Amino acid sequence: MTMPATKLAEATARRDSIIRATVTLLVTAALYEAAARSGYFAPALLPTLERIGSALWIAISDGTMIRHAAYTLYRVLFGFGLAIVVSLPLGIMMARFQPVENFFMPLISALMPIPSFALVPLFMLWFGIGNTTTILIVLYAATFPMLFNTWSGVRAVNPIWLRAAGAMGANEQRLFWKVIIPGASPFIITGARQAFLRAWIAVVGAEMIAASDWGLGWVIFDAKEFLNTDVMMASLVVIGALGFVFERLVFGTLERATVLRWGMMHSAKS
Repeated sequence: MTMPATKLAEATARRDSIIRATVTLLVTAALYEAAARSGYFAPALLPTLERIGSALWIAISDGTMIRHAAYTLYRVLFGFGLAIVVSLPLGIMMARFQPVENFFMPLISALMPIPSFALVPLFMLWFGIGNTTTILIVLYAATFPMLFNTWSGVRAVNPIWLRAAGAMGANEQRLFWKVIIPGASPFIITGARQAFLRAWIAVVGAEMIAASDWGLGWVIFDAKEFLNTDVMMASLVVIGALGFVFERLVFGTLERATVLRWGMMHSAKS
């Protein structure tokens, strides 16, 4: 049985994407290895890929790296999930109702410039060291990108679409789910991507100070004290791998299933 043209095109695009990603990663790894072996940097400061791979294998084999990654991923996903719960409905309400926007916008404009890392010492005094402080820092960091992109996306929905749907008899509920949400979805998904990125930045920074023995940020900070740059780089590899997987499997799949399928966005031409 022959494969349908659309599925064949999707499979080809997926294969080409994997090939491009592999080439990019191999070229980057080769450049790094060349720099590490060039002699311009001390081996203790810029370890080779062999040393990094060995440190990563040892940490995975004894289970410590997996546990550190699990703690960090839990904090990221918990804080990121809370940020979505808070920012998505609030962004929609701000875009739809002027009094809500008038009330929250000054507060958001004042809070947004404050770096999440600057709040870590204060949150430590309030909530102590551990998961609570780290998750709240992630929540703070991830909320604003999601909130502003949702607000912008709902406001940017083409009014012609709203008038056309209204003329065809769509009520407020159908207008919201069939026009506003699909129209704002490119902004919402972009906001989710930015929020997830900010969540990773926040969790690693918070773990360096506020985590209690577990977490990839704590590993990096602890390895610095003993000049274990191979362990630091191995932790960065794990962070990059987790981010890559989420970008491709979660956000990429979500984008293909929504905005690309609905024709709200188009893939870049090869």
